[in-house]
Amino acid sequence: MERIKYFLAIAIITISFSISFSQSNKEINFAIKTGNSTELANYFITNLELIIGDKEGVYSKSQALAILKEFYKNNTPTDFSILHEGGKDGAKYVIGNLKTNKSTFRVYYLIKNQENKPYIHTLRIEKE
Repeated sequence: MERIKYFLAIAIITISFSISFSQSNKEINFAIKTGNSTELANYFITNLELIIGDKEGVYSKSQALAILKEFYKNNTPTDFSILHEGGKDGAKYVIGNLKTNKSTFRVYYLIKNQENKPYIHTLRIEKE
């Protein structure tokens, strides 16, 4: 009986993480596609690894938001498509193409669950 409860608890936790990641991914992908840097920043961890153009390093949430706003100011998004996604054990990554009015960029982000909430730990936007 204890074994059944254990496996049931694991299944519930796994399902809740999957649902949380799935909903978060939809919102994150939509924010990337529409250039909504404020919505995207809602998913930033306190200090995240950010690579956008010549900006590369670990930035606070507010610094990363300012860099992202500047990027979207200069590159109006027209489309975002997912190329690949995967992960396990409370972490998930997404790779996609962001088309803008000026160029196409490869986007990579890594989400990890922390305190039962998904946060972006790494965000890369690099010109193809």
